[in-house]
Amino acid sequence: MKPIVFFFLFLFTISTQAQTVVYEQFTVTGTVTDAATQQPMAGASVFCQNTTLGAITNAEGKFVLKVPAGGYDLIISYTSYETQEMRINTASLAPIAVALKLKDKSLAEVAVVGSSEVADGLVKYGQFFKDNFIGTTSNAKQCTIQNPEVLQFYFSKKRNRLRVKAKEDLIIVNNALGYKIKFQLDSFSYDYNTNISAYTGFPFFEALEGDATLKESWKQNREEAYAGSRLHFLRSWYDSTLQQEGYVIEYVDPNSKTLKTTPVKNPYDSSMYAVIENNDVEITYGGRLRIIYKEELPDANYLSSNKLPAHLKSQITIIDVNDGFVIQQNGYFYDQNDVTNTGYWSWEKLGDALPYDYNPE
Repeated sequence: MKPIVFFFLFLFTISTQAQTVVYEQFTVTGTVTDAATQQPMAGASVFCQNTTLGAITNAEGKFVLKVPAGGYDLIISYTSYETQEMRINTASLAPIAVALKLKDKSLAEVAVVGSSEVADGLVKYGQFFKDNFIGTTSNAKQCTIQNPEVLQFYFSKKRNRLRVKAKEDLIIVNNALGYKIKFQLDSFSYDYNTNISAYTGFPFFEALEGDATLKESWKQNREEAYAGSRLHFLRSWYDSTLQQEGYVIEYVDPNSKTLKTTPVKNPYDSSMYAVIENNDVEITYGGRLRIIYKEELPDANYLSSNKLPAHLKSQITIIDVNDGFVIQQNGYFYDQNDVTNTGYWSWEKLGDALPYDYNPE
């Protein structure tokens, strides 16, 4: 298997879940300026990555962005300037002031000179990149990259590693789920020694327009993609509804070479689960867990490609947690670098991804 790697206005209601107060929406406001000149920057892009929520700064460099309750990575970008990223949530209270710096072109030139770019990279590695970045599921197969010419491919013989960068935003149309994804791809890498792929970048989702038939198809496909996904799992753990939603968690013995497991009898026990300030949930466990989703069969292509028995009845994912993490109301969690997964969630890549502001009807 191949691992993947302000000002706020609040409206609130009372929840009957583990958390007592649920904030329905908050508003982010701020100003973007040029760090060198201190002048306002009109037309800067401000968006919550992995969502459909974004805004453009006006002539005064100001923006207003209303978002549902939860946590997000706010991205501020402008052509030829360094992109800035900051974490926001319902507890943030101050206006945002962002000063963008021009990119250092000399560093970029040195990086290109020191790399071995493949002249016919798109021909040689284009499909491989698509399979390992977007995926090979039925949904992924309905995705198209509209501007593949912006991709640059680099291969290191010494490290036996492929690296892919993009000169502009990568535009991906997902005809299965009804989204256009603008992806600011910083770097994608694939290590042939370990068969591990990883990427950094900032995706932004836009809902596609379509007739009633298409919208109904997208609605059904989104619900199917959501069921059993990491987003679904994290929201279920946050809401204390894992069992109702079809999940079982098991501890994995770190000393076992045969993936020996024992059940997590109570995933809401204070030894691993705590409701903290702002109604966030802190998972304090560090180690390896097996996540079993029983409500859907694993895809036959997944089983065959990973040489697994055809009779398996559950979707199984292994997650490695470095030192715990925090889940917020919309399923966003941090620090995301502290959690890696192998198994089913690794197989379902960008082609099955849903934005954090998605909710099944």
